[in-house]
Amino acid sequence: MERTLVLLIIYSVLVGLNVFAWAEAGLLNPSQLEMFVDELPNMPKIKGYNVVNGFPAPKSLKVGMFHKKWKFHRDLPPTPVFAFGLSKHAATIPGPTIEALYGIQTYIKWRNYLPSKHILPWDPTIPTAIPSTKKGIPTVVHLHGGIDEPESDGFSTSWFTAKFKERGPTWSKKKYHYQNFQHPGNLWYHDHALGLTRVNILAGLLGAYIIRDPKVEAPLRLPCDEEFDRPLVIFDRSFWTNGSIFMNSTGSNPSIHPQWQMEYFGDAIIVNGKAWPHMVVRRRKYRFRIINASNARFFKFYFVNGLRFIYLASDSAYNARPIMVNDILLAPSEIADVVIDFSESNSDSVILANNASYPYPSGDPVNEANSKVMKFIIKSHHELDTSRIPKKLIHYPSPNLASASLTRYIALYDYMSKNDEPIYLSINGKSYEEPATETPKVGATEIWTVINLTEENHPMHIHLGLFVALDQTELVNIDEFKDCMLENYDAIKCHVGKYARGKKIEVPAHEKGWKNVYKMMPGYVTRILVRFSYIHSNESYRFDATAEPGYVYHCHVLDHEDNVMIRPLKLIK
Repeated sequence: MERTLVLLIIYSVLVGLNVFAWAEAGLLNPSQLEMFVDELPNMPKIKGYNVVNGFPAPKSLKVGMFHKKWKFHRDLPPTPVFAFGLSKHAATIPGPTIEALYGIQTYIKWRNYLPSKHILPWDPTIPTAIPSTKKGIPTVVHLHGGIDEPESDGFSTSWFTAKFKERGPTWSKKKYHYQNFQHPGNLWYHDHALGLTRVNILAGLLGAYIIRDPKVEAPLRLPCDEEFDRPLVIFDRSFWTNGSIFMNSTGSNPSIHPQWQMEYFGDAIIVNGKAWPHMVVRRRKYRFRIINASNARFFKFYFVNGLRFIYLASDSAYNARPIMVNDILLAPSEIADVVIDFSESNSDSVILANNASYPYPSGDPVNEANSKVMKFIIKSHHELDTSRIPKKLIHYPSPNLASASLTRYIALYDYMSKNDEPIYLSINGKSYEEPATETPKVGATEIWTVINLTEENHPMHIHLGLFVALDQTELVNIDEFKDCMLENYDAIKCHVGKYARGKKIEVPAHEKGWKNVYKMMPGYVTRILVRFSYIHSNESYRFDATAEPGYVYHCHVLDHEDNVMIRPLKLIK
């Protein structure tokens, strides 16, 4: 008993010192913010279409990027942010949810109203969009998951500053054209400026975008009313005691990169712009479109009381059938479209929790702050629920390995200095500025063999192309293979098949459909089948996908993408 008391006293002293250390540094200790006190916001919605004489018609929007203050928590001072909205007053974190209709075109003029100086530290020693006048914050918007023309894809060097005063070398148009001629699903829009993606998104430039197709979705009878169909945009942030977003201004390897950090991890978990919110729900089915909008944090979501998820869609495409899962591992930029049936709960509240280590998979275990996400408070009475979970969802043509025109080898590297600190990362040992080596034909199907020679999981995102993950195989004698790859940068010459013969990991059932992001496990070879055409019709694109400036593919850990785990992707005829 005495030993236990002594340990409790020591623990209390250490905790007290920790709180004091936080305060001395000017950082907010997340334990000072009470969880679940703010109500989950339902983000404002913008229709990406008009209705003319009872029929949907194309629509033009002007969406701005504004510098304003945002209240992330009841007890936190207002935070300076960058936010999307139709006006400064209406701008939100995340931005408004844009709802589009299949086949009805949406035009958006993204307007930059940001100040000349950034609210966060940024690093000019990595490849970065820097205006010649050194004034203005470069931005360019990418619609993640969109199948659109290159000029409207948000190419990282197509940036522009306020009032288009300065523009990047590949900038070509003010008004972006989103065709929405793709399968219904969940997308999101975010900044994509060269070398600034991590800080611009961290400042708040992100929002959800949904493409609906009533003709194929209505018969499913899934929860569809606004009250029961909600996006959950989730990310992590840390704060100074004055409410400002904290981002370490000292780099992981400051003698080379004064500010760039290998990854950003925040202590507070934010859902729809509020830290650890709560939501009052009825005892019925709800649909949640969960977007991991973090810079680097993976989430492994689960319910403390064992409530389960009914998985409908992964990223921007429905699965062929719903799948029941106990937990969901989401990498940065992955999207899980799920139904949660709160009538299955035996209690009047449930907590959505997280237990993914950071960095994933071999980093630190979660702590009290980042192990909780949000709380659902469940009303006591049961009610009639006319929504249902169908046995089948939407079936798209199955991937055909025989139709693959060629196999590409994509190797992921990280480079360390003599003191074992990171310098930069790369794909195939090439810089972003080097000419494209991935040049698929429009309409082609290819197999990409992704070789992860790093110690971290990299969520790979391919613009325009959708893919199906086939399998993952562990590399044996990886140090020997890595030495060869660092000398030759050639998987064929280094006999990758000789080393890719270890343990095999099967793709989880709920992730076997079409995706635009997939988790590349460290020390593994991951094969994906990539298609460069519409998956719902096998038609060729309704635009010139070979136009300039082309597309890109990259790791979606934003800190990795910025330095410089990103490569150009150029389609050809």
